[in-house]
Amino acid sequence: MPMLLTLPFARLPLEAPRCAPRPMIDPAADDAALMALAGAGDRAAFNLLVGRHGERALRLALRILGDAAEAEEVAQEAFLRAWQAAAGFDPGRARFTTWLHRIVVNLAIDRTRRRAGAPMAGLDAVAELADPGPGPEAAASAAESRAALAAALEGLPPRQRAAIALAYEQELSGAEAAAVLKVSERALEGLLRRARLLLRSRLGGQ
Repeated sequence: MPMLLTLPFARLPLEAPRCAPRPMIDPAADDAALMALAGAGDRAAFNLLVGRHGERALRLALRILGDAAEAEEVAQEAFLRAWQAAAGFDPGRARFTTWLHRIVVNLAIDRTRRRAGAPMAGLDAVAELADPGPGPEAAASAAESRAALAAALEGLPPRQRAAIALAYEQELSGAEAAAVLKVSERALEGLLRRARLLLRSRLGGQ
């Protein structure tokens, strides 16, 4: 069943850090400007950030956890924490996306540590976010490939799944992905190399 992506972030019971006048918000404002407004208590500005980055946060959580319901909970919690910490956000230290991805990754990995051996059932939900493929034969072949990939990814340690998601799905640069995981770029390369070797060994010639 396709995963519902219309997450109810706008209905989160968030309390503004402090009262502030509401200026007109430019929808094209960059993330740092929106976070500055959010830090002053502007929920509308923060909702723009949620709309801009919510789906990517959900995809990242889903790749690590493999469970759609848990991924949604993690994405919700990540944005709640981002809202609560908005006043202290420093764009000079990290981009908003790097900072948000780090929250998502940490929350998701914490969950995997609390329940070892979690299935990667949510991977099909990730695949269903893409446009439908042409024809039933192609769809069947794609489904078979997804199942094989799900089985292979299930055995990867959570940090390797996170590295794969950041580098290949989120399409972050090596420096950005390393910053999210709080490792050096060399350490990130090691995570990716080990993940690729494990995937190749499990997927065989696919």
